[in-house]
Amino acid sequence: MTEEFRVSAVQMDVRLGRKAANLESMDAFARVAVADGAQLVVFPECSLSGYCLDSREEGFEHAESLDGPAVESMTRLCRELDIHTVFGLLESAGDKLYNALALVGPDGLLGSYRKAHLPHLGIDHFVDPGDNLSTIHETPLCRLGMNICYDGAFPESARLLALAGAELVVLPTNWPPGAEEFASYAINTRAMENAMYYLAADRVGEERGFRFIGLSRICDVHGRNLAEADGESETVLTATIDPAQARRKRIDRVPGKHWIDRLADRRPDLYGPLSRENPVPEE
Repeated sequence: MTEEFRVSAVQMDVRLGRKAANLESMDAFARVAVADGAQLVVFPECSLSGYCLDSREEGFEHAESLDGPAVESMTRLCRELDIHTVFGLLESAGDKLYNALALVGPDGLLGSYRKAHLPHLGIDHFVDPGDNLSTIHETPLCRLGMNICYDGAFPESARLLALAGAELVVLPTNWPPGAEEFASYAINTRAMENAMYYLAADRVGEERGFRFIGLSRICDVHGRNLAEADGESETVLTATIDPAQARRKRIDRVPGKHWIDRLADRRPDLYGPLSRENPVPEE
């Protein structure tokens, strides 16, 4: 693994159901990112297909398997530019339909992720839920964790990845109006509370009456913004990541006198209610 590398979050508009056009846009944005030194380029949730599909049947019309033409196309791009990418797609797997991510490098597919927490919006009304929140992907750049959009609203998702050794978590997303506070504060909190880098790649534009709010950002291990986008523009955010910083969980504020380690200082013996299906008392 490299000790430092450049990562880009692509904030782009997506054309509903127009996969070829969206792949062309991803190709162009990847080249912009590479010109700024990026070695890992992250695209939004459902960046291949669009998000506001109205039925499971329509979702399947725009879905692909993970060995399909989109992954093949992205593999060729990664090989040409010598990069890795994460992009969002609808994955068909037999009779199952997932809101998914593909991690692709010069040698092809390295890993994937299926959205586990499903909001009541867009295609997520109709997809099947994923069931794995703790897989870490070993890449030549870092130990990478992946979540999608609403997954980031659950601190357990990021914590499981941190405990598994993630140095960077990427969150491709399609945030609608109402998610501004989550975009502005929770992303930084996920980075800070786990002492790891965190990247959110949102989209802009509209689909079938839904607007998307942008506000993509890249945060360091202290929860500080390394780069952030506005709520309207297509843009590419790029920042430098040092995985070694994410491996050092102990933070010495006053050497020898004051330090914190948010993973080592946990008290799992007190967290029993977290394992219950519904720990919140009924009113």
